[in-house]
Amino acid sequence: MSMTDPIADFLTRIRNGVRANKTEVICPKSKIKMRIAQILKQEGYLDSVSDRANAHQGEISVTLRYNKRNESAIRGIKRVSTPGQRTYVNAKALPTVRNGLGVAILSTSNGLMTDREARKQGVGGEVLCEVW
Repeated sequence: MSMTDPIADFLTRIRNGVRANKTEVICPKSKIKMRIAQILKQEGYLDSVSDRANAHQGEISVTLRYNKRNESAIRGIKRVSTPGQRTYVNAKALPTVRNGLGVAILSTSNGLMTDREARKQGVGGEVLCEVW
């Protein structure tokens, strides 16, 4: 079954897993979803990311991070640029999420990166999602 927006599906699976207090979420694998998951792990929102072999295309296994009071590290996750309305920003207009407490993930000419990395490199691009 083809889907219109696989990135939104990936983010929704993570959001639903957090709301249901799941420890692990499994999604269909793609390079861009794998890179988004790695960035979320690098920023401290996820515990681990791994890929599994599957008969068709493979799967991404994402382990969600919780603290001792069973509160998730992810408070909110939002898709910004959609297939119907792309959102591009230049290097001077990069977004800050929750006054720097969150992170925006951008697709730039140098690959996927956070808004902080894009500011350091002075590049803009498509804002894929925001996480806080």
